[in-house]
Order: sequence, then structure tokens, then C-alpha cells
Amino acid sequence: MTYGGTEYEFDERVLAHVKVAVAAKLRRQESFFVNWTKDSRDGSGRVSLWVSPYVPISFRFLGSRSPELNPRWLRALTHLSGSSRGLTILSEKEAERYAERHCFGVPAKD
Repeated sequence: MTYGGTEYEFDERVLAHVKVAVAAKLRRQESFFVNWTKDSRDGSGRVSLWVSPYVPISFRFLGSRSPELNPRWLRALTHLSGSSRGLTILSEKEAERYAERHCFGVPAKD
């Protein structure tokens, strides 16, 4: 993902889900935070990026096939994007637990 001239790397499947959630917000001309935790290989820490519809954003995928999208993962990311925390990038497993707890009203199975 390239935003404001800076490139950020994500797994292809993660990026595919983030792209859909980000597009939904930007389509409505909404600004919001995107947050993620950096891997220890990248120096650890957390990143919070303010995303605005007025700054160019692009998503580059290395593979030629689009990954299958998980509706619960998308639901969790979309739900988070509307919160004061902003869109927090979660793993698929974390997102499914979040969606069960916060988006569907069904207790998670831990």
C-alpha cells in the first residue's frame, strides 16, 4: 500500500481485506485512522496513519489472482473503521473473534 508517497508492506490477503474496508470509507469521503502493529523484523512498534480522501492511495499486489475475501474479516475491519480507534488491522483469526463479539451479537468460541 502506498499512501502519501510512503510504501507500507502487508501480506497479500491482509491487503485485499484492508483495501475493501478503506475503499468503503473513502467512497463516503471520510477520514480515519488505520492502525497496525509492526513485525519484529521491521523494528516492532505500532503505526497509526491518518487516511484522508484528499491524499492518493494505491494498493499493489504481487500475485495475479485476487484472494478470496472473508466476510467476517471485512465486517470486523469495517466496524473498527467507524470507531474512535480507527481501522485496526487484525489477523483473520482475531477479526473473526472480533466480528462474533461486536458485529453479530454471538459470543466467541475461544
